[in-house]
Amino acid sequence: MPRALLSVSDKSGLVAFARGLADRGFELVSTGGTARALESAGLIVINISEVTGFPEMMDGRVKTLHPKVHGGLLARRDHPADLEAASSYGITLIDLIAVNLYPFVKAAENSATPFPALIEEIDIGGPSMVRAAAKNFEGVLVVVSPADYDTVLAQLDRAGGPSREFRFELARKAFAHTGAYDTAIASELDAVRFADDAFVRGSMKGYPASITLGLRKRGELRYGENPHQAAAWYSDESQVGLGGAELLQGKELSYTNLLDLDAALRIVLEFNEPAAAFIKHTNPCGAAIGSRATDAYVRAREADPLSAFGAVVGLNRPIDLETAKAIVSTKIDCVIAPSVDEDARTTLSTKSQMRVVIADVEQLEHVKTRDIRSVMGAVLVQDGDRVVEAASPWPSNDLRVVTKRQPTTQEWTALRFAWRLCAHVKSNTVIFTSANRTLAIGAGQMSRVDAVNVARMKGSGDTLKGSVAASDAFFPFRDGLDAVAAAGATAVVQPGGSMKDAEVIAAADEHGLTMVFTGRRHFRH
Repeated sequence: MPRALLSVSDKSGLVAFARGLADRGFELVSTGGTARALESAGLIVINISEVTGFPEMMDGRVKTLHPKVHGGLLARRDHPADLEAASSYGITLIDLIAVNLYPFVKAAENSATPFPALIEEIDIGGPSMVRAAAKNFEGVLVVVSPADYDTVLAQLDRAGGPSREFRFELARKAFAHTGAYDTAIASELDAVRFADDAFVRGSMKGYPASITLGLRKRGELRYGENPHQAAAWYSDESQVGLGGAELLQGKELSYTNLLDLDAALRIVLEFNEPAAAFIKHTNPCGAAIGSRATDAYVRAREADPLSAFGAVVGLNRPIDLETAKAIVSTKIDCVIAPSVDEDARTTLSTKSQMRVVIADVEQLEHVKTRDIRSVMGAVLVQDGDRVVEAASPWPSNDLRVVTKRQPTTQEWTALRFAWRLCAHVKSNTVIFTSANRTLAIGAGQMSRVDAVNVARMKGSGDTLKGSVAASDAFFPFRDGLDAVAAAGATAVVQPGGSMKDAEVIAAADEHGLTMVFTGRRHFRH
């Protein structure tokens, strides 16, 4: 009778998997809470203590660390000496293990978890069993993810049993799983300091001496930025945001698709209201908010219909049928949203080449972002930029009106909208907006005057008359402010901080503009 050892923290699908193993003749061995869950479901389980001859001890710290467990995992089936040693010492071979580890990452995400409690979430026996089984993959199936349960049962039913290729793939996943787990522990402990005879979490000043990344390949990409460049897609174990994104339809994603999807998500997540962003080359060509997803989508598209052609679109609300109809009326390359309503899927499928991606944006909002970027021969790391000064309605105490004229209520609303968007446009940028959509965007220019002129070129006729403008960094001279006034804006928001601030403020007063300083710059390179 083959033997399976089951010991899991994540009990998703456990009972059905264990029943499937029992139906296929497996003897079930288990530990602690896993054993109780299986017994409650009516399954016959051998407790690990019956195997080792020792009780679980030290609050569960010691239960599987025993030769009768590891000998059963490591004995090579094609080595007579291994099998003879197992027989001599009464070691029963273990043919399959399903193990996932103590939830250290979940405990670490909660800043209120005390340091001693965090240490107790470091699994010892679990990784040891996983590594032993993965090393001996030719004889032992090692399962670390509930997502693989059904496939494992199907492979057991295969003529001749599980293939060697499948066994090896499970082993690769297992080593990636333990590697990511150890990486998470090392990264968390790097941020701990010792003070007043106690270990204090998350109090390390600056960045740790080393950063270890545990990333797993999601898959090959169609190509990189250009067709001659190969590329791949990796994510960490949390699989949050684009790390856990699902392609519902359309061609495979490319490197540039994912960059644009990231830019779209960063924008729409700035808003609690329904929001949409059209992205070209990581810059927005149109963004808007509305009472419904459809309203936001149409407003964002109409901000620059020419550039919207072939864009990547982000939404912070599910795609319903009405929004789906608006989407298919536009030639876009890719759309991402939290989900897609069932009745909207048929409509979207009429554009079979259009990529439709869903991602859990609610989880993403709570992720402590850290931006990591490669340069030639090195890696740069920084805190993620958050527009915290726009977190609540304006006016607020974080802002300073520096001109003679105060903004009107409508201008305050529009300035806050413009400021949240400005932070997500490549520098140097000046953008013009109304209270709910972009009107013209001057992105990635070498001077602020150029940025204004590019935006004016985008705006036609009197489009920018009565608009508000936002600049991601200060105006170094009054010429940029003069250009904003000439374009038709009535209000401006910028960080301030230039040596020529007084000159720029005087220019705003001359033009009758109102101007707000935020005191915080939002460069984006």
